[in-house]
Amino acid sequence: MNIRLLDIAHARSGDKGDTANVGLIALRPEWYPVLEKYVTRDAVTAHFAGQLTGDVVRFELPNLGALNFLLHGALDGGGTLSLKTDAQGKVYSTALLRMVIDVPEAEAKALGLPAAA
Repeated sequence: MNIRLLDIAHARSGDKGDTANVGLIALRPEWYPVLEKYVTRDAVTAHFAGQLTGDVVRFELPNLGALNFLLHGALDGGGTLSLKTDAQGKVYSTALLRMVIDVPEAEAKALGLPAAA
């Protein structure tokens, strides 16, 4: 079953030099394991294909029900150097929430996950 991250999480993002930092927080505690299992470093790398010049690093924060991603090479040098419209990486949170993950239907229904429209 396709699940939009927008429906099960919220996110915040910012910058540190040329790296965007994106926090992804489950809307319900029981949904955090879904984020942990399906929002992998490889999935996020694929989602941002062509937008990053460096690696994606993932950190797990189970006590907060959150994942944190560092998107290296996302900001064209950073806020003071970049000519990008979003040199501080604020839109990366919105972009990550547009990601769709595929969760087995039985698992999704058992957790009450909303299906993507």
